[in-house]
Amino acid sequence: MNVHTDTLRVRVASRSTETQDICSLELVPVEGTTLPAFTAGAHVDVHLPGGLVRQYSLCNRPGETHRYQIGVLRDAASRGGSQAVHEALLEGTELDISTPRNLFALSDSAPHHLLLAGGIGITPLLAMAEHLSAQGASFELHHCTRSRDRTPFVPRITAASYAQKAHHHFDDGDAAQKLDIATTLAQAPAGTHLYVCGPQGFMDAVLNAGRAAGWPEERLHREYFAAAPVDHTGDGSFEMEIASTGRVIPVRADQTALAALHEAGLDIPMSCEQGICGTCLTGVKAGKPDHRDQYLTPEEREACDQFLPCCSRASSPRLVLDL
Repeated sequence: MNVHTDTLRVRVASRSTETQDICSLELVPVEGTTLPAFTAGAHVDVHLPGGLVRQYSLCNRPGETHRYQIGVLRDAASRGGSQAVHEALLEGTELDISTPRNLFALSDSAPHHLLLAGGIGITPLLAMAEHLSAQGASFELHHCTRSRDRTPFVPRITAASYAQKAHHHFDDGDAAQKLDIATTLAQAPAGTHLYVCGPQGFMDAVLNAGRAAGWPEERLHREYFAAAPVDHTGDGSFEMEIASTGRVIPVRADQTALAALHEAGLDIPMSCEQGICGTCLTGVKAGKPDHRDQYLTPEEREACDQFLPCCSRASSPRLVLDL
């Protein structure tokens, strides 16, 4: 299988406990003195023990090239990635990561930026806040968590140059300090771009509120950390035709479309295998995809001209792929 092969060897220079279930890691280059520059919202693929590869957002200031910083929640429902980070990546550990990629970039044309984070979703928004503050750009940051003692990076945000633009909202606090999503959106300046990251329910609530208020999709930016559960009991087989050659590739009921393409020898890049990063996005020339990703917008899904073969399937007997 094809994964991104541009890797960097790094060492865990320091590790901090942010909350009882969140740690942050500072990664520095093993060879040389600098790492590739990155932009706010970028992430890296982290190669973990046991062959696992997971994506984590970079949360330090984008101008820094002497280190990368990530924050990781130990998730009880983890598929092994967060557990490996918390148990195996100790100070001094060397590991491989990918070069940074950005699928959650800030808009250069936005007059105002509204950053909404739920829990560990604060990580990419920290880098955004750092960048926007350095640029003197207009923005506001809201962070929703269960309680103050479960909130990561509080000292960092409190001491930041943008502290007055940052707001914390705790589930166990009084009603007055809780985030009113609809009101927050209604009070945003005209043309504001929204950026949201966090648990599925939080993100759905924010995005649905934006759509209900008439915000166009191009002003609603999001990044998912994990895919929503999918029921595979009704999955059936289907076929994929390669448009350039006419070759037909069958996909078994218990097989992903991406696995079938790789098995047939096609070099399709992949990363998350959950339909959240967009790496394996493939064009569709005919047929109707059964979209199961969290990457495409509703309008992009409706167009039926692309799909994510790592998780999506077909509603029609055959998909003709633009390959």
